[in-house]
Amino acid sequence: MGLMPLLERIQKDMVEAMKAKDEMRLGTVRMVKTALQKYQVDSMKALDEESELKVLSSLLKQRREAAEMFRQGGREELAVKEEAEAALIQTYMPEAPSEAEIAAAVEAAMTETGASSAKDMGKVIAAARGKLTGKRIDGKVLSDAVKSRLA
Repeated sequence: MGLMPLLERIQKDMVEAMKAKDEMRLGTVRMVKTALQKYQVDSMKALDEESELKVLSSLLKQRREAAEMFRQGGREELAVKEEAEAALIQTYMPEAPSEAEIAAAVEAAMTETGASSAKDMGKVIAAARGKLTGKRIDGKVLSDAVKSRLA
């Protein structure tokens, strides 16, 4: 996650948001910090890059789903707020792999698992995920890549 541990970076961003009186940013950063600390307490382990990514991914997924639901309910202003929070959470995550990186990981995973049909999809996805560690992986993008390759 760069040079600074994530919680430290979040603390620094919280202070900056307070000084700037940026309520939206402050609220989102606080939420991220709380979620990370809760994970730490619940799992009784120090945060590592993988657990940070898991917590951030779940927060991101919640924001995206909420935005979609608000939009369906005709609450555009709330959908926009959720999307703004999602964009902010995304800044704490590692880079997403490029299409070429995903394709290469899927290719390598297929060779490794000897996959040949759609029923091998789970094995291929798991192996490809392993090849993309340290990157932010969108499960849907990865499963679509595997599906099109196995088709």
